[in-house]
Amino acid sequence: MKEKVIPYVELRAMEPEDLDTLYTIENDKSMWDVGTTNVPYSKFVLHQYIANTINDIYADKQVRMIAVDDRGETVGIVDLVNFNPQHNRAEVGIVVLKARRRQGYGTAIITKLIDYCRSTLHLHQIYGIISCDNISSRNLFKELNFSEVIPLAHWLYDGKDYKDAIMMQFFL
Repeated sequence: MKEKVIPYVELRAMEPEDLDTLYTIENDKSMWDVGTTNVPYSKFVLHQYIANTINDIYADKQVRMIAVDDRGETVGIVDLVNFNPQHNRAEVGIVVLKARRRQGYGTAIITKLIDYCRSTLHLHQIYGIISCDNISSRNLFKELNFSEVIPLAHWLYDGKDYKDAIMMQFFL
């Protein structure tokens, strides 16, 4: 059996130069049904977000990082949101750019995030809420030893239908 090669990634803070990437991702309507927004964002609003975020999970209750490859090119974005310092947990969100999907970057990004959560943030657990029909994301999280723990009936709404989701949990 061929061993899976995981590409190199680094996670870094957002920079003003990331505005176009953030604008493209946040305004991709195909992802609105898995996130918490259903309205387009202007470049002005996103510029203000980048400029004003402290990028400190304790101050912002979230942190967003840009994933870059070995050439410094953006391959995706990963978020920790719904941070709860009392219980040392946060929710994970990840977007791999369309051109970089199915190349191992999701695995590389979440692996780096797990290390960051364990060694820097000292979190106890991270979790993701994934649409039941998003097989590639479910497989990614399963591959990284996230457990499917809570089925969530009619959790996500795409504007026409409610979709079931699953909470997947990882203890650090």
